[in-house]
This record gives sequence, structure tokens and C-alpha cells, in this order.
Amino acid sequence: MITRGRILISCPDQPGIVARVSQALYELSANITESAQYTTNPSGGTFFMRVAFYLMEESDTLEALHRAFKPITEEFQMQIQIAMPDIRKKMAIFVSKEEHCLLELLWQQKMGTIAADIAMVISNHKDHEDTVKAMGVPYHYIPVTPETKYEAEQMQANLLQGNADFIVLARYMQILSPLLIEQFPNRIINIHHSFLPAFVGARPYERAYERGVKIIGATAHYITEELDAGPIIEQDVARIHHGYSVSDMKSIGRQIERTVLARAVRWHCDDRILLHENKTIVFN
Repeated sequence: MITRGRILISCPDQPGIVARVSQALYELSANITESAQYTTNPSGGTFFMRVAFYLMEESDTLEALHRAFKPITEEFQMQIQIAMPDIRKKMAIFVSKEEHCLLELLWQQKMGTIAADIAMVISNHKDHEDTVKAMGVPYHYIPVTPETKYEAEQMQANLLQGNADFIVLARYMQILSPLLIEQFPNRIINIHHSFLPAFVGARPYERAYERGVKIIGATAHYITEELDAGPIIEQDVARIHHGYSVSDMKSIGRQIERTVLARAVRWHCDDRILLHENKTIVFN
């Protein structure tokens, strides 16, 4: 049986890393299909690498990979992530009233361009229940008010426990408390409807209109406790001019938001993202 695998590596840069990684995979009878590298500085910087491969012989797979790479990780002070793509990630989607990002994720997952299973959709509104259930995805309505926010997040955390590998905030208009952020560190992807770091927080289109900007955009990023300040995964923009109303800007922005979010989710599922301080290295 042929098994697919991926390895993500970060370590201090020095000669010999690619050779040792390739040799270890060769000794496991692996056939490398993709390999990408990046260094922040060849002299004293940090080295990043993503390798995709097939294991051509039967083995205990994950355990064999960890055994093979243990001496290398020690020698090169490596941080290493090993993923088996045939074990699909489980995604939970959070959404409020706006549906465009939710629909894009549902469609791309159905078409197979997002290689994950949608474990559930959680919303603080009932608006999308029929649409989501029609696609065979569980829908959980959990209303949130300032008075019930803690209890609501406890309910969300209980639903997610053991049932989701990562969360996507598809225009979920609530600020998450540390409860969920700590449960899913660097595994919550948010779409913010501005070109960060401009217009952090609420009403970015209205504020962009008041400022008279000439471009608008959207940003997909990992969630941290600081609002809209987590590592950026993907961004895109569109040009506008003085004749555009706030409504026009929102209409254009929705197309950018859905595309940017779907790309970020796809790259996360395909193990193409490495974190470096508050930045991302994306091998796309």
C-alpha cells in the first residue's frame, strides 16, 4: 500500500539539512514529490522546509518516520511536524449572519479543493441551518449575549472536544475568549474584512470609506489573543475610487474575503504553512 506523507521543518540554518532529510526518506523507500525551502539568512538564520512524499513500502508509517528523524532533529535542533494526508483534518466552521464565506467553504470542500472534512458548523444565528443541514453537515445554534458568552463558549468547547482539528471563523462576528484560543493554538483561522494592519476591529468598510482609501482588501490570519494581530496567512486587494459607496465596497469585499479565506484554509489543510515569530512561511 502506498502512503502519502508530508514533513514541515524549521531549524537554525546550516549546511547539510536537505541532504540529511532526503537521505532519511530514501532509507524509508520514500519517493519525494515536492520539496521547498526558505531561509531568513544563510548565515545564522532560520531554515524552513516542506517535503511531500510517498512511502513505497508498507511500514508502521508515522512511527517509522518519527524514529528515522529523531537523530536528525537532535543534530540540527529541528522543530518537525509530520502529517499523513490520507488522515483528513476535521474542520469546524463558525459563522454569524453573513453567508458568503461559509458557502465558499462548503462548495470548495464538496468539490474536493479543500482536503478536509467539515465536522460541524456553529453559529450564533439560525439563518444558515437549512443550507448546512442540506449538505449533510451538523449545525449547532448557540446564541451569544454579553451575559451568556462564557456559557456559550463552554458549550462550543464541549462540542469541539475530540471532534475538530481546527476552526475557521467565516465572518463569525464575536471576539473569542482565551478558552477556545488555548484549546486550538495556531489552529483558528479568521477572515478580517480589511487589508491588515489597516482598520483593525469593527466596521472596517465604513472606516475605509471615511478615510477615502483607494484600495480595499481582506486578510486571513491565525487568531491570537490580540485582536486581528495574529500571523497573516493570505491577503488580497481591489482598487476602488471616490465614487464607491460603502455598499459598493462591501459587495466587492465579499468576493475578496471568500477567496482569501478559502486559500488560507486550503493551505492549512495541505500543510503548507510554517510559523515564524508572528509571521507565516507559506509554501504555495
